[in-house]
Amino acid sequence: MGGILAIDVGNTNIVLGVYEGAKLLRTWRLATVHDRTEDELAVSLDALLSQEDLALSELDALVVGSVVPPLTLAFTRLAERYLERPAFVIGPGVKTGVRLRVDNPSEVGADRIANTLAAHRRYGGPAVIVDFGTTTNFDVVSGEGDFLGGSFAPGLEISAESLFGRASRLFRVPLVPPAAAIGKNTADCLRSGIVFGYVGLIEGLLARIVAELPAKPRVIATGGLATTIAPLAKGIEKVDDDLTLEGLRMLYELNA
Repeated sequence: MGGILAIDVGNTNIVLGVYEGAKLLRTWRLATVHDRTEDELAVSLDALLSQEDLALSELDALVVGSVVPPLTLAFTRLAERYLERPAFVIGPGVKTGVRLRVDNPSEVGADRIANTLAAHRRYGGPAVIVDFGTTTNFDVVSGEGDFLGGSFAPGLEISAESLFGRASRLFRVPLVPPAAAIGKNTADCLRSGIVFGYVGLIEGLLARIVAELPAKPRVIATGGLATTIAPLAKGIEKVDDDLTLEGLRMLYELNA
């Protein structure tokens, strides 16, 4: 049995999904370690794939969307060594089916292109994707499937870590909403400010983006914290955890 392994490499997490055709069999999430070698990555991937009775050597393709150049290189070397074929890396020269209506198309990350393609094919357009990662990206898709730009905000986790690291009397709390906005203890005050405050950021940016579009968009959330924040934020219609992986798979199929 072959398969396609789609890999979304972010600054804090690597999300992997193994496909049989268009069917997603399994997903995994790893912490991003920027200096891992191709051999270290191969050991980790083989262990994960073995859960589906697969091995690296049996894969038909390794599809990589990455914003971490050292890991892009490591996955490229991994494919050459263990699959004996090149990795399919989303980058310049790849056919995407997505027109980039922005000032500098070369600046648009692979994850945003993948999100745009998958969102338009799955939900139509216009659409706004809220991608909760190291940064929270707002990706705006036209009715025709073009990428129109968007917005970046500091991610919830790095915002919270910055607060905990700089305020010596405050302590880390789980990033879950408290029962009420008015906290009665330090932990609940922190959770209120961090979680509900972040919801305010999401709702405020969404309102401004939607107001600039000619028609009401679908709003889809994805990324690690989507299931935590989306139910609290007005305007988000749906959570699609696998949107970026689906986009990577679609990009591979466009170029196969």
